[in-house]
Amino acid sequence: MANNFGKIKLHNGVEMPVLGLGVYKVEDGTQIEETIHSALDFGYRLIDTASFYENEEGVGRAIRNSSVPREELFITTKVWNSEQGYENTLRAFDQSMEKLELDYLDLYLVHWPVKGMYLETWRALEKLYQDGKVKAIGVSNFKTHHLKDLLSNCQERPVINQVELHPLLLQAELRNFCSQQDIVVEAWSPLSRGRFLDEPILRSIAERHGKTPAQIILRWHLQHEIIPIPKSITPSRLKENAEVFDFQLSQQEMAEIDGLNKNQRFGADPDHIDF
Repeated sequence: MANNFGKIKLHNGVEMPVLGLGVYKVEDGTQIEETIHSALDFGYRLIDTASFYENEEGVGRAIRNSSVPREELFITTKVWNSEQGYENTLRAFDQSMEKLELDYLDLYLVHWPVKGMYLETWRALEKLYQDGKVKAIGVSNFKTHHLKDLLSNCQERPVINQVELHPLLLQAELRNFCSQQDIVVEAWSPLSRGRFLDEPILRSIAERHGKTPAQIILRWHLQHEIIPIPKSITPSRLKENAEVFDFQLSQQEMAEIDGLNKNQRFGADPDHIDF
């Protein structure tokens, strides 16, 4: 399948696909390799992993065994909480790259804002970026106050903030702040593991467009200029999640989905992390 996902230009000029594959809890080895090969066949070019996921080796093998040229791919990984701090982060990056066996990384993220450490962690990411080892650097799970702190203490601004975001957790204030700072918002768990796919509003909109509720949610993300990275290991779901570029939601439909917001998190609150 041709890659028709489209790209968004980050504030440092790097272009990033507008939809990708998250691989949290995808097992290293055969499962991750088969999943990535299926995803690439369906047009995916953005793969999002992390040291914490313990599948970087499989991601790297899948990339090397693929017929897709490396320059067409956009690979993200993240530094975990126990690896943070300046020197620790530089070591963690080297370990991730050894596992991935890549010459460069497209995007490196601070996985969570570990109190008292994320500024030093960010300083290490800046060095990696300045040394040309990473094409772009960003953060994950940062709230507005974390971003304000970082922005007042950095040389390079983050290009991305990857956060939990779905129709039940709009993150409107955070998204507005990121927009003002030219920071792209990326959504992990954009389908919230299917927890609200039976929502009548979503089912009604889906029927209207001849699509599934999951496709409606992903389209909603795209029209809000949010990069969704849904996870699936099932080829039919990977294909379904990719088929969201041939229709458009109306302003009314977008507003109806926005109205589902309950400020409800299913993941951890970044202000209260103990891992």
